[in-house]
Amino acid sequence: MEETSLSAAASPEASLTQPVPNSSSAEDRILVEKAQAGDTRAFDDLVRKYTPKLYGLIYNMTSNREDTADLLQDVFAKAYRSIKRFMGKSSFYTWIYSIAVNMTLNFLKKRGRHHKVSLDDVDTGIENDPEFIRVTTANSGTLREVNIHELQKRLNAAMMRLSEDHRTVVTLYDVQGLQHAEISRILGVSEGTVRSRLFYAHRLLQTYLEDFVK
Repeated sequence: MEETSLSAAASPEASLTQPVPNSSSAEDRILVEKAQAGDTRAFDDLVRKYTPKLYGLIYNMTSNREDTADLLQDVFAKAYRSIKRFMGKSSFYTWIYSIAVNMTLNFLKKRGRHHKVSLDDVDTGIENDPEFIRVTTANSGTLREVNIHELQKRLNAAMMRLSEDHRTVVTLYDVQGLQHAEISRILGVSEGTVRSRLFYAHRLLQTYLEDFVK
């Protein structure tokens, strides 16, 4: 695997909302098979394809660029080491997302659930995501009436107050745009659990942002 690919993957300039390039699961399978046969360029193609979304996923869960860069390196390194054991029982998309989510959750638990986030020093990348602002703001007109910078800080602080599990489902559903079934496969839980966590997380976010969305 070329070092340049992982360097690009960790770049802070990677778009947080850029969609995964259009490509079928069949094309992924071809790249995976080549990578399993030792073709490092094929794995580099997978890295380039999934970097934007995985960067956004991890960053929205950690709210820290340095942590995101380090975790993204680790995710792709683990995937590279494990690629020969990938049996294709799920899509590569689901497999790589599962690795990213699990590694990020483990990191967050080690960092501590009550990791203090300063409203003055907070990295506001998550709140710059237009889709995240849209789905967490009941009245779109409100955005024209409040201090956007303050709203962004409040959104970040609200996300950081959620548990890791609830922050994960909000990130996957509201920010990444995945469906309940996809999230269920990635997290290894039932769709009912996904829906329950989303419902509870949305209620909490509405409470935390109540004075901004009235």
